[in-house]
Amino acid sequence: MLEAFDADGGVIVEGMVPRDTVDELFGAATAYAEGVKPGAADQGMGEEGRFFVGANTIRFSSLGRITPAYFDLLDNEVYATLADAVLLPNCGSYWVNTAQVMFIGPGESAQVLHRDADNWFQHVEPTWPDTPEVTISAMIGLEEVTEELGATRVVPGSHRWPELNVYEFDAESVPAELAPGDAFVYSGKVLHGGGANLTVDRWRRALHLSFVVGWLTPEEANALDYKPGELDDRSPRVQRLLGHRSYDPRPHVGGGLWLRHVRPIEDQA
Repeated sequence: MLEAFDADGGVIVEGMVPRDTVDELFGAATAYAEGVKPGAADQGMGEEGRFFVGANTIRFSSLGRITPAYFDLLDNEVYATLADAVLLPNCGSYWVNTAQVMFIGPGESAQVLHRDADNWFQHVEPTWPDTPEVTISAMIGLEEVTEELGATRVVPGSHRWPELNVYEFDAESVPAELAPGDAFVYSGKVLHGGGANLTVDRWRRALHLSFVVGWLTPEEANALDYKPGELDDRSPRVQRLLGHRSYDPRPHVGGGLWLRHVRPIEDQA
């Protein structure tokens, strides 16, 4: 899998997520989506963001508030192994960048091709494409995802293009078609985008989960979703991924980040 990831910039992992977890995520996400207006998400960028995410696409995050199956997803052993191999050479630990339901509606046009690492890479152009991996993503099928429904399209090999800021919007891309539980795991450096939904009455139902190295700011403020102590019964990995453990840089050089200092009991009155 890592060889394919390195060569093409991404790989489809069949059956990565167990079916019972997928079914729980699908049911909870579909029910919650009934109350979300298509096109409401803007990624914090206003009208420009709405253009990016789509006018007939439903997006929402804070998935741990919707279903505990989300925590099972964070503990997925296969994805954890891939993320460890890709990210840990560049950090002491990593955390969730974004976890977002992405339901592409009928008639939605194709999303612009982009790199998920664009949030940070605009400042590293002199070192591109030799800059290290800072984020890894997975698009997970909650039900069958076909090209007709808007499967994510990817430009294999674009993570190695010599120019960072040259976007070939007409570049030849391939659809990452998925069965329920399959995951398209891809580099933050590869060009990709949601496909056009060519149907008149069907939705593409998938979920995006990405991780980012622990010394960078994530896209989502995950830690604010949970009160102190609320994740105590979750695994140490889940606590760290959601920002309820501090960042330990070891074996790399650096100090701890994201610390929380608790006052003595006598000072808390």
